[in-house]
Amino acid sequence: MPAVPSVDWEPRPFLIERYSPPAMRAVWSDQHKFELWLRIEVLACEAWAALGRIPESALPKIRKGTFDATKIAEVESRVGHDVIAFLTVLNESIGQPEARYVHLGMTSQDLNDTTMAVQMVESARLIIRDLGAVREAAAEVAIRHRRTLMAGRTHGVVAEPITFGFKVAGWVAELDRSIARLERAAEEAGVGRVSGAVGTHATIDPSVEEHVCRELGLKVDVVSTQVVARDRHAGYMSALAIAAGTLERIATEIRHLQRSEISEAFEPFGKEQKGSSAMPHKRNPVLTERVCGLARVVRGHLLTALENTALWHERDISHSSAERVIFPDACAVIDYMAIEMNKVLRGLEVRPERMLANLQFAGGVVFSQRVLLALVDSGIAREDAYLVVQRAAMQAMEDPGAGFRALLEKNEDVMKRIGSKMDQVFDPWAGLEHTDLAYERLGLAVTTK
Repeated sequence: MPAVPSVDWEPRPFLIERYSPPAMRAVWSDQHKFELWLRIEVLACEAWAALGRIPESALPKIRKGTFDATKIAEVESRVGHDVIAFLTVLNESIGQPEARYVHLGMTSQDLNDTTMAVQMVESARLIIRDLGAVREAAAEVAIRHRRTLMAGRTHGVVAEPITFGFKVAGWVAELDRSIARLERAAEEAGVGRVSGAVGTHATIDPSVEEHVCRELGLKVDVVSTQVVARDRHAGYMSALAIAAGTLERIATEIRHLQRSEISEAFEPFGKEQKGSSAMPHKRNPVLTERVCGLARVVRGHLLTALENTALWHERDISHSSAERVIFPDACAVIDYMAIEMNKVLRGLEVRPERMLANLQFAGGVVFSQRVLLALVDSGIAREDAYLVVQRAAMQAMEDPGAGFRALLEKNEDVMKRIGSKMDQVFDPWAGLEHTDLAYERLGLAVTTK
């Protein structure tokens, strides 16, 4: 028989470390998890001592308890239970009789759920920080390009004039909502429970739970069974998925603007960077494409989090295995996405001259509604005016050399009615007087330039 391969005991909580920022890896590492377990056990013993349930004299040794993650993993391979393995190693370091007071009246989920709440709050803090950096970068772009004209597009077709800054202001507003949503979700998920088997406090005093949660910066779960109800976790994952969607929306827009036939905005491209192994001309939007791909991963994890809400009776562990994958990965991925999008926006190459050229596509068809309204104001029935404008616009788009405005100027009836107003009708700034309102609502500085 072939030899059994040796087991690698190095903790690897993430599927792909490439998309896991170091700070987030540290939050979800086994080392940090065990540190939190130890802190919870010590805090519980302190509370028990205050109640007179265990002797104060036991606390010094308990507080000096240590663990070795490699040894815990080795013990777990034999006993098949991570908390028991942890307690075995911890108690060996404390020694008897003090070790017998550790984990008094507690159950495994007192450690697991309370620790996970801390990790979720810590993760949210990192993600909110990095989303805030994206928001700041977007705000700077919005202010810088407040007066950069471009064509607005609907259905992928040029629509009416906007400014690039106005477009980006919409990203700022959405990032604000994503940050606020994650803050609320983290607060809702930031609850601990130290209430023993099935959550009745039959073997542990409620004051122990209150002390542990207070010292960890958590609220006490109002009612828990042996687990904290997973609707809290699903809400947290939903906030992550929506934030991922926000970043994806920004990334998708930049990808579209970088298309060869548009060429209005480009993600940064290093001096030695290569776009294709076969085609040297390629400048592919790999950063924003990566963000879009990872957003799908987070959305997929949301489905699993929703599935985890329905557990059997007072608990089962069908959620546990899935959570060990989806929460470290989702938190890492969304944080990585935020870091990448900050790079993209800080290094975004905007081409105003290209935006202006595209604004004049087909001789200015983006001004078709302006022409329509001017003709209606002159006394033509809307249906008749629409046909005149549509005919000229369609001809201009089929034959770019014809030019929308030029075709209208060849129409004697049109010129007779609105010829004197033609410059006003085709003024790209007419109608953009209120775009500064978006900046005022966002609290962004508006220059007079």
